[in-house]
Amino acid sequence: MSIGSNLIAARKAKGFTQEQLAERLGVSFQAVSAWERDAYLPEAGKLAALASALNISADLLLRGERRDWKLENPNFDPDHMYTWLKAKAHSLGLTQTLMKEMHNGQMRKSMVAAVPYRAHPLTLACHALAMGIVEDDVVSGLLLHDVLEDTCAAEKDLPVCERVRKAVRLVSYNTYAGRKAEIKPIYFANIAQDPLAALIKCIDRCNNLSCMPDGFSREKQARYVIDTERYVMPLLEVVKSIPQWNNAAWLLRYQLRTMLESYKRLL
Repeated sequence: MSIGSNLIAARKAKGFTQEQLAERLGVSFQAVSAWERDAYLPEAGKLAALASALNISADLLLRGERRDWKLENPNFDPDHMYTWLKAKAHSLGLTQTLMKEMHNGQMRKSMVAAVPYRAHPLTLACHALAMGIVEDDVVSGLLLHDVLEDTCAAEKDLPVCERVRKAVRLVSYNTYAGRKAEIKPIYFANIAQDPLAALIKCIDRCNNLSCMPDGFSREKQARYVIDTERYVMPLLEVVKSIPQWNNAAWLLRYQLRTMLESYKRLL
């Protein structure tokens, strides 16, 4: 297939008209039409912009090598995880973990199907237990880590101890004043002062990276890889400072590093 044919297929897959794609690229729709008719090739700078706008690789645009993968939902069943987690909390005496869920009705971005947002914190809690971290503060902190950002809950009303409230506050961007890009160094520096917050952030990032292709644009994926390497990977040293979390730190480092290197090669 020609570049023009590949471009037509990718544009239609995104649901763009020639005019809509042209507007995103800052060119005329006649230019897009000419590319699709193979009248002439897009210049190098526009090729990268095209790939980004269509959320595909430049290689796919040039060569058209597409795999007819069957896309599966990368998230697990939240009802099953919730039932399992409640039973586990009862058996282990994790009293804070036995709280009510606080993301009911919210949804998470997905290319495959609508995913209840509660699947995310539940997965994090199950992840911690699967790594052998059987601590009420950790599991409850993971369940609550997005509550201050995504619900109307106030910190003082969180049904947990002050240690967990502090960690949840530290990992919540909306508790900081300023634009996200500007406060990011301060945000991560503060997390690095609190081992519980650092562990929560690392497990959270691990799950977000795992599900990233299901809801992030290629541009956001690239930014996320850079931020993970710059800010999140150093937090693993903070996690390692707690002896009982050493094994988890090793597993998280392996999971994060493997995903980062895979994304670098694919992006």
